[in-house]
Amino acid sequence: MDLKKHKILVVGAGGIGCELLKNLILTGFADIEVIDLDTIELSNLNRQFLFQKCHVGKPKAIIARESVLKYNTNANIIAYHDSIMSQKYNVDYFKKFSIVLNALDNKAARSHVNRLCLAADVPLIESGSAGYLGQVTLIKKNLTECYDCLPKPPQKTFPGCTIRNTPSEPIHCIVWAKHLFNQLFGAEDPDEAVSPDGEDPENMAQAGQNSVEKTQVVRVSTRQWAKETKYNPVKLFNKLFNDDVKYLLSMSKLWEKRKPPAPLEWTNCIGNDSVPLREDQSQTNQENNKMNSLRIWSISECCKIFEDSVNKLFQRLSNEGDEEILCWDKDDEDAMNFVASAANLRCMVFSIAVKSKFEIKSLAGNIIPAIATTNAIVAGLIVLEALKVLENKMDECKTVYLRDKPIQNKMVVPGQLVKPNPKCYVCAAKPEISVRINLNSFTVKQFETKILKQELNMIQPDVEIDDGTGRIMISSEEGETDANNEKTLATFGLSDQSRLKCDDFFQDYEIKIILFHSENLDSTKEYEFISDSQTIKDIQSNVEKENLKQKQIEEERKSRPVEEDIVIESVKSIEEKKRSYEKAFQEENSPSEEEISSKKLKPEDSDDLTSTSVNNASDVISEEDETRNNQQCDNDVILEEVEEIMLEEDSKPAEEKLNGHNGHQKETCENKNSNGSSSQDDDIIECSSGDDVIEINDDESQSYQNGNTNQSTVDSSNVNGEGSNDAITLE
Repeated sequence: MDLKKHKILVVGAGGIGCELLKNLILTGFADIEVIDLDTIELSNLNRQFLFQKCHVGKPKAIIARESVLKYNTNANIIAYHDSIMSQKYNVDYFKKFSIVLNALDNKAARSHVNRLCLAADVPLIESGSAGYLGQVTLIKKNLTECYDCLPKPPQKTFPGCTIRNTPSEPIHCIVWAKHLFNQLFGAEDPDEAVSPDGEDPENMAQAGQNSVEKTQVVRVSTRQWAKETKYNPVKLFNKLFNDDVKYLLSMSKLWEKRKPPAPLEWTNCIGNDSVPLREDQSQTNQENNKMNSLRIWSISECCKIFEDSVNKLFQRLSNEGDEEILCWDKDDEDAMNFVASAANLRCMVFSIAVKSKFEIKSLAGNIIPAIATTNAIVAGLIVLEALKVLENKMDECKTVYLRDKPIQNKMVVPGQLVKPNPKCYVCAAKPEISVRINLNSFTVKQFETKILKQELNMIQPDVEIDDGTGRIMISSEEGETDANNEKTLATFGLSDQSRLKCDDFFQDYEIKIILFHSENLDSTKEYEFISDSQTIKDIQSNVEKENLKQKQIEEERKSRPVEEDIVIESVKSIEEKKRSYEKAFQEENSPSEEEISSKKLKPEDSDDLTSTSVNNASDVISEEDETRNNQQCDNDVILEEVEEIMLEEDSKPAEEKLNGHNGHQKETCENKNSNGSSSQDDDIIECSSGDDVIEINDDESQSYQNGNTNQSTVDSSNVNGEGSNDAITLE
């Protein structure tokens, strides 16, 4: 296959994207386009090996292109520092590629690329990693399920009263700090208020009113109050961590079964160098930790960092102009310092374990630490699956999972591709979805922003009421339907089970939405996709069942005794009994040296015996058993015979044993190799024609060699070796 003729689109040049681009060039692909909107951060350098310290602040896609061209200077690589959601990357753009390879890190972009690939009928290899976990799968129209075939569990949210009034976990304080950033410097959202909620359902109705009089705190807008104080850090501190806390304390009902918060004073905190310890870190470990991002800040440090970050953010906001805002970014040092310090100060107020800046960044940015090795494995799997697609071997493609724990001794586990979900709201023949919503309160703008764009990932939606009138409720043309934004859905005559036709020309995507009116939604929900809840529960249930099944298999495997060990232990036990018997026999009867030496045959007398070895040991049986000559015996049968012989010997008088022993014919057998020659080093088997104990010495002998050997005049059976169905193999 000529790889150079295939045109490849790589979406994303981050952790997986860097490894993927390198793999593609080294595999032989020479016509590649890569799109990425991000710039290189210092924190990227530990796993994105195409970038160096001198590249910090530069576009990832551009630098990735320059780096991989060193592997093949003749390759044609085009890089775009742009968003894949841009209108220029439409269906026609996607149609020119043989295959699309995703290396993205967010749901919206993945869903968007998924729809464009379905519309263009171009195969897509989807991938992702999370710590030590990874996954690679093929998405092909009408062949496999698409990215949206199964609903994704929503990001975990918390009730507003918990965030504002009664936090109990570090994540509650971190969410509050992010909301505070937006209230002070970003886009204000009424749903992200940070001031105490006087309408907390746990609190009595009078608390909010009485508390103002008791604490003499005047309730004003956070942004308004900050502007009036010109963003004075000390005044902000005292309002957020003292005055607001006193307001909360006045809500006595909240603290009947909770530990009440403790207000902080700037003057007391700025000089306090004590370190609030987290639950898993001792003072000694804290002192030894020299990495600033992993170190727990002291109370004084939190105050100083809070002050410094507020001043810097206010200066940046002032430079942008009155109407401009700042956007939260986990990689913005000032924004991250503000959130980390504010979150930890709030943790101190509510006696919650504090976190390091690194931990807060991971939680605030919904980050799972990236592992370079995981990304490298996932990138390699992407190329392997892509090669199958380009060779028209899609039937050989698999969904491949990289696990953090082995399943049947495998870390990389392949699975069968899943067929499309006939009820998928994206790839089904006639996509359709049902939404439970309060039509009397939900506005058109909320419907466009939260359902069409946020949940369904549409870019430029148009909505027509499906009642035969052709009325347009939402238009993608700028300003055409702005007058409808604040109207409720009921204003347009929509009622229970009304239908809407929604389409996105840019994505070549259409869907029908059925509205179910409800005024009894959960207080934490504004709407609910009817099928999602049960589907997600089913998915989670199946995952739990599979994990339980694997755990049971592993426990059974560990508890099951190894059969080989049992057999070996049995043989050892019999050998020990035999040797103890022989020792007692020799001590009691004390045979002469001549008698002992006469028990062994001379080499020339052993021509009629079959050669033996450790891997093919033969048991020599008495003359009365000659009728069973040349018949194989199972290991268990031989062992039972050995035990019976020894038990019979135990029951005979010593004199009878001695007489019988001296009356036996003395024979000696030795191993012969394939050419018939003898060796004095071969194993010697002591045997007799009577019921004597069969003795095999413990010396290690040569392995069995196939060849011509004289047929034994006595019966022989394999204990362990070629020709035996019960041969023991130790792995």
